[in-house]
Amino acid sequence: MTRRTAAERHRDSAPQHSSGHDSGDDLLDVLMAFHHPTRRWLAELLEIEGPASVGRLAARTGLAVGSVSHHLKPLHRHGFIEPAPDLAHDTRESWWRSVRRPLTWSADDFASGTGARRIADAAEAENFRHQVRAVGQWLTRTQEVDAAWRRAASSTDTVVPATRGQLEDLAERLREVITTWSAECLEDRAAHAETERLPVRVVARAFPSGPVRP
Repeated sequence: MTRRTAAERHRDSAPQHSSGHDSGDDLLDVLMAFHHPTRRWLAELLEIEGPASVGRLAARTGLAVGSVSHHLKPLHRHGFIEPAPDLAHDTRESWWRSVRRPLTWSADDFASGTGARRIADAAEAENFRHQVRAVGQWLTRTQEVDAAWRRAASSTDTVVPATRGQLEDLAERLREVITTWSAECLEDRAAHAETERLPVRVVARAFPSGPVRP
């Protein structure tokens, strides 16, 4: 019996359209696919640590092989990862690599009280929990990182009176700075692959806030 190729095995989860410009029901499907703790973890493992087989991801995470495959399918369907059959040693292996794709959305794109809005709100809450977990992991391992890298890391916060227009302006400036900086980092990596690098997470939040009760 002829064994199916990687392309044939993953045909059922192949993207049906170009990603990055999702709206409506498509966007809700993307949010449910990506804002799931296990799937987000797998996507980041592939992005940060590089391509891996299902077996390697299972060993890395402690998940069952079948569970890993189950979670990779929606990530593939919505363009966050893609098969990497060129890295497989034989047709029995399923290898995957990360795909960088934009994802911009707002819960206010959906009417209050609807099922769609509840999905969007849940995705926003999970995204925040993900960021909190990331900050917590950083704080528990700072001493494992070289002092020069610790000094390069930063945290900034302030509280100032601002208009809605000024808040919108700040959000746009932050998006532009982070997008430009990210592109420059990727270009520099391509040009100077030998330079020391660590995965750097950028979390920027700006929102109306009163005194925070301890």
